[in-house]
Amino acid sequence: MLISIDEKAVTWFAGEFEYTRPFSVRLFPQYAGFGEKHKGYSLAFSIETPANSGFSKEVNGMNFYIEENDLWFFEDTETYLSVDDFLKELHVIYKDVNFAN
Repeated sequence: MLISIDEKAVTWFAGEFEYTRPFSVRLFPQYAGFGEKHKGYSLAFSIETPANSGFSKEVNGMNFYIEENDLWFFEDTETYLSVDDFLKELHVIYKDVNFAN
């Protein structure tokens, strides 16, 4: 599992949630839509204090985290968060990681 969050994504989160740093952004699967990674699930975000964090990453005063019970959504995956320059919206790319020898 790898989570990559670039500077454009950090700026997007700061503007979207209008919070002063530091704050925590929870990344979690939401049952809705036509998820790219898992059918029927989309990646969602909320500002919350971690309860049982299974993964966390600090980027410029923002703590991005995944709760232990949501790790399944990110297993065997590299997840990249950036911003689409044309749409000015968050863009998520998933790459499956193949551990087969």
